[in-house]
Amino acid sequence: MTKSALTTISVKPLPEDTHSCWSCGSMRAAHFCGSCGKVQPPAPVDYFTFFGLPPKLNLDVAALEKDFYELSRRLHPDLNATAGSEEQQWSLEQSSMLNDAYRTLRDPIKRTGYLLHLEGVALEEQSKSATEQARATGEIKKQIVPADLLEEVFELNLELEELRMNRNMGEDDPALVAEIGKQKLALESKHEALLDELRKCWAAWDSLIDRSQAGSAEERAQVTGKMVDVLNRRNYIRNLVRDVNAALES
Repeated sequence: MTKSALTTISVKPLPEDTHSCWSCGSMRAAHFCGSCGKVQPPAPVDYFTFFGLPPKLNLDVAALEKDFYELSRRLHPDLNATAGSEEQQWSLEQSSMLNDAYRTLRDPIKRTGYLLHLEGVALEEQSKSATEQARATGEIKKQIVPADLLEEVFELNLELEELRMNRNMGEDDPALVAEIGKQKLALESKHEALLDELRKCWAAWDSLIDRSQAGSAEERAQVTGKMVDVLNRRNYIRNLVRDVNAALES
């Protein structure tokens, strides 16, 4: 697990930043001055760097949480209410980024998506919001059916349509409901198996980062491409299970 380097970085400048504290002139810290404690202007950094972490996917979440609460106490706007207006604004901006960074990095799936974003890689849109937008606009939602699920999804959609027709006519087919329930359990099992597959991707990525050159562009693209494939399949199955639950509960 990668532990946070906040304890170290809180009393040293960011690697790219050699500016002095605006208030006392000492070498400034990443978020506040180690000498006078004044909040510093926010630095344009990514969420990993904000917490003094390398861009790795296996993190010590307990250490991350500890650093989050420590920074919250130092940066909270209420604690800087008597400071000058500029420092109050910096406190607000730092606190906002702190919250966003923590929410993203503590969740392994969000953390993966964020790292892919930093690498310039986009995931296919399979979200619930995309479904709602498609319904509102009348546009066809972008759906990427994983190749290994094509036949299974086709059969399941036929069964779901039959279930909806039966319900509309006030009829019920216990055997059909039982079969759909079995398929839902199989999909949930595949969803969990994909998490194990994703963990292997995290290990492969972290291994690249541990190298002095962080891997070649080709190696990085290979690992991120695998992560994208796994996440897209996982998201598709998650949303399919959601649709199945909606049909069974209607």
